[in-house]
Amino acid sequence: MLPWVVCFSASLFFAYELLQLHVMNAISPLLMRDLGLNATQFGTLSSTYLLADVIFLLPAGILLDRFSVRKVILTALFLCILGTIGFCKAQTLGFACLCHFLSGIGNAFCFLSCMMLISKWFPLEKQAFVMGLMITMGMLGGVVAQLPFSILAEHFNWRGALFIDGLMGIGIFALIYLFVKDAPRNSEVIGKETGVPFWTGIKRSVLNVHNICCGLYTGFMNLPLMIISAVWGTLFLTQVHHLSLVKSSGIVSMICLGTIVGSPLFGWISDKIGRRIFPMLLGGIASIGVMLFIMLMREPSAEMLSALFFLLGFVTSSQVLGYPAITENNPPELTGTSMGIAALIIMGMPAFIQPLSGKLLDWGWQGALVEGAPLYALSDFLRAFSIFPIGFLLALVALSKVKESRKIQEVDLRKASA
Repeated sequence: MLPWVVCFSASLFFAYELLQLHVMNAISPLLMRDLGLNATQFGTLSSTYLLADVIFLLPAGILLDRFSVRKVILTALFLCILGTIGFCKAQTLGFACLCHFLSGIGNAFCFLSCMMLISKWFPLEKQAFVMGLMITMGMLGGVVAQLPFSILAEHFNWRGALFIDGLMGIGIFALIYLFVKDAPRNSEVIGKETGVPFWTGIKRSVLNVHNICCGLYTGFMNLPLMIISAVWGTLFLTQVHHLSLVKSSGIVSMICLGTIVGSPLFGWISDKIGRRIFPMLLGGIASIGVMLFIMLMREPSAEMLSALFFLLGFVTSSQVLGYPAITENNPPELTGTSMGIAALIIMGMPAFIQPLSGKLLDWGWQGALVEGAPLYALSDFLRAFSIFPIGFLLALVALSKVKESRKIQEVDLRKASA
């Protein structure tokens, strides 16, 4: 029971960080109007969160290999809470970027720390399923960031809603302080005790092509969560399909709900069949089809959009298998470092693509405004959203270079001989 309590208490940190990422989508029209931002500026503001991720992910992996995971989580969560409360006071784009960057530092540690705890507390044959459940818990933060947060913002404005968000973080800090513990010492492999020098560990992780390709697959499959759900989904639905802010946020939250259902299911199936690559391949192919439906359907109903957004989250959740595929093909003493290298790609990609998608939106903009915010045409969104099917194709190319998990095959052989 203790491993479950520890890991799911830690997953509250992951959920809280995803709340900070996806909340930008829910408040995008209000924030753009209040601070006078266009799509390029708003995309840049959103990307500062991921920029912090990119800068701190590798240090996060190295620190998690060498220090108490519990202490690292608490320190990172404190920085996130500080950034969230600061953001609600922002009056300029520059200060908002600084605070959002500070929140992003915490995000660099949250997912890696959860994966580290799982790899130390659970046996190999259960890790993909538990990682799927962990992502499910995290996605609850993305769900809260959509419809519930939109309602909160309508009642208290976006500043009041973010302040309440900061208070929630303080409550989560207390729970993690009480329940999260480091793994028993006899099951840990502390980096400084393994004799692997700092730069040697980084070199070995970087030169492992498997890590790079897993990172590319996961990063491309993760783009709908990082771009549509976190930035442009609500704007797309309100301006192209003329839905209300609250209804649009509810539909966008279906991406997270689809991921909530799909992540543990993909993990369970993968553990059951003892394979990672085949479910990842199916997820990549299906994602292309679903995304093309979303882009090309004319005048779909709100119900149809909800179903398509749910399916998009479901099929792209095959990306959850990229994480155990990394941990299973690296030595235990380099788990954090290897995950950090892959996470640099996974989070660095949307950090670049968020402002790029904003630039693509602005590219054909004719200067139209609605209530002080830029008004974009369907063609503008199609140009920006073309990133997704192209990204899914590139994910499949990267997958062709991924090795089937060596360690999961060894577990299969032991079961067969038992």
